[in-house]
Amino acid sequence: MIHPQFDPVALSLGPIAIHWYGLMYLMAFGQYLLLGRLRVNQPAMKSQGITYLDIEDLLFYAVLGVILGGRLGYCLFYLPGHFLAHPLDILKVWEGGMSFHGGFLGVLLAIFWYAKKSRRSFFAIADAIAPLVPFGLAFGRIGNFINGELWGRPTNVSWGMIFPQAGDVLMRHPSQLYQFAGEGLLLGLVLWFYAKSSRKLGQVSGMFVLGYGMCRFLVEFT
Repeated sequence: MIHPQFDPVALSLGPIAIHWYGLMYLMAFGQYLLLGRLRVNQPAMKSQGITYLDIEDLLFYAVLGVILGGRLGYCLFYLPGHFLAHPLDILKVWEGGMSFHGGFLGVLLAIFWYAKKSRRSFFAIADAIAPLVPFGLAFGRIGNFINGELWGRPTNVSWGMIFPQAGDVLMRHPSQLYQFAGEGLLLGLVLWFYAKSSRKLGQVSGMFVLGYGMCRFLVEFT
């Protein structure tokens, strides 16, 4: 199979270009709100006094954390020399380049800020939103696949794929799809059902960190 070479621009309106990657972020935030309506009706959420208004309010801070943290994390972790020489390129988010590590740190800061603002425990807020995160990550991995980035290592498995963006004709693991299935769908389902029952403070967010770490560790081999 050969990567379909999707046009990264989903829709053009004159000088405005709407990218698939950006749409995936919007869909991730949309599913957060949709699942949030179901999440607040679970016993564990009611016992903490967390309402849908909290879910909505936290989204504002989380979006800032994801975008600013993800972008700055990418610039600092992966290409610090380039961005120090061309600092204005940091603003060119439409060209891609987001880091989960930076986005994760940004969201942690957002949770800390909101917990302090609402006078709640950090882990109460983290536990509340943890089950809503993996499905959002799944949309991000679809965006990676559409862009043909983060391709895997060379392989001879029957489902291997040629990514012309890699500059060669080697078959590679479609690792973006592995991450979509693992840290996205699988982790999302496990965490959703795990969080339906009342858990001790910090256990749900701890399960997210453990589950994501395991999925990410395994996929790094490909």
